[in-house]
Amino acid sequence: MQLGIVGLGKMGANMARRLMRAGHACVAYDTSPEAVDALAKEGAKGAGSLEELVAALTPPRALWIMVPADRVDKTIALLEPLLAAGDVLVDGGNSHYPDDVRRANALAPRGIQYVDVGTSGGVWGLENGYCLMVGGDDGAVRRLQPIFDALAPKDGFLHCGPVGSGHFVKMVHNGIEYGVMAAYAEGFNLMKHGAGYDIDVDKVAEVWRHGSVIRSWLLDLIASALSKDPQLANYKGLVSDSGEGRWTVKAAVDAAVPVPVLSAALFSRFSSRGEDEFANRLLSAMRRQFGGHVESGGQ
Repeated sequence: MQLGIVGLGKMGANMARRLMRAGHACVAYDTSPEAVDALAKEGAKGAGSLEELVAALTPPRALWIMVPADRVDKTIALLEPLLAAGDVLVDGGNSHYPDDVRRANALAPRGIQYVDVGTSGGVWGLENGYCLMVGGDDGAVRRLQPIFDALAPKDGFLHCGPVGSGHFVKMVHNGIEYGVMAAYAEGFNLMKHGAGYDIDVDKVAEVWRHGSVIRSWLLDLIASALSKDPQLANYKGLVSDSGEGRWTVKAAVDAAVPVPVLSAALFSRFSSRGEDEFANRLLSAMRRQFGGHVESGGQ
């Protein structure tokens, strides 16, 4: 199958590579000519512009957008005049699911179909495959099935429902990811500093990988990181959040669904970036005011 790919970052480029390995034809575009040239050398047809990319595709066209969420609307605005009825547009990034519904409704009068695909797999997806959570019309999803089959590992694809449902499921996936990561981080930090034992946490990570009930791919990554740098000296501990955790918590508030773990994990990321610094200074000030307590590192 022929597919146009817009966005050749770490995910987009590797997805194109995986598709080409499966025999699909990829026409690739990125704002970086170097990224396009690199993929063209591996067998893709490079395009120097969106116009060139669309012209190189045989109607009815299929295009996959793999750009940051804040650039999707701009990309669609540039693509939409170039497309025709019967074309299908896929957003495989991390868009907010209400935006999917809005975009699908805007494209529908011209007969352009829109499919949202929550994509998980990161830099390991090229070899291991990508877990795909798909939202969209049944016909459009069936048409793209060969692409999904090539990208996903066995049992790694799900048509979740209508437009928006794929990114909704991916949003919750990332909220859970925040919580699981935070639990591991807190537990290892406790072992590092608690109870007075001198525990080799890198060895703990490795032994937990074998038979424990909390073994996981994230634990594998922890073990790998700690084996290379047990003190994690190369990291500052400033943990970013890319939006999905916030959207998850907001969706939970809107639905009155309790998510104490997921919300705490999100707030801990804010703390890692110093957003609680003033609050902590104020706590110290109150202790000084009511009790004359002097700041110290003790209890």
